[in-house]
Amino acid sequence: MSEDGMIYEELAPISQSAAEAAIASGDGPTIGRALLRLALHGPDWRFAEQQAVQHLTHDDVWVRRNAATSLGHVARLSGDLDVAVVVPALKALLSDPEVGGFAEDALGDVEVFMGVQWDDGR
Repeated sequence: MSEDGMIYEELAPISQSAAEAAIASGDGPTIGRALLRLALHGPDWRFAEQQAVQHLTHDDVWVRRNAATSLGHVARLSGDLDVAVVVPALKALLSDPEVGGFAEDALGDVEVFMGVQWDDGR
């Protein structure tokens, strides 16, 4: 347990095929972890981005949150994203009270690590 009382799980690398199986499981926590593992350790940032974008509208709030966070990780770690797809998708979540803060954090990562300005005039 950390100093802030949170329990953090170390997220190990994941292969694309293992991620696809985890995502196909339909289990929210499994999907969310797979998205984060792809973003942090995946061999292909494009695949990680694609999976995260597809899950930004998932029914499970934690899958949506992890999808947004994953996009921030991809921006930070790879310095690459399809900003024409990712920025509008994240901006669409800003008004979602359950996910908006996560989307805003990811957009901040896109701005800081990729130099892409986004208009925060909601």
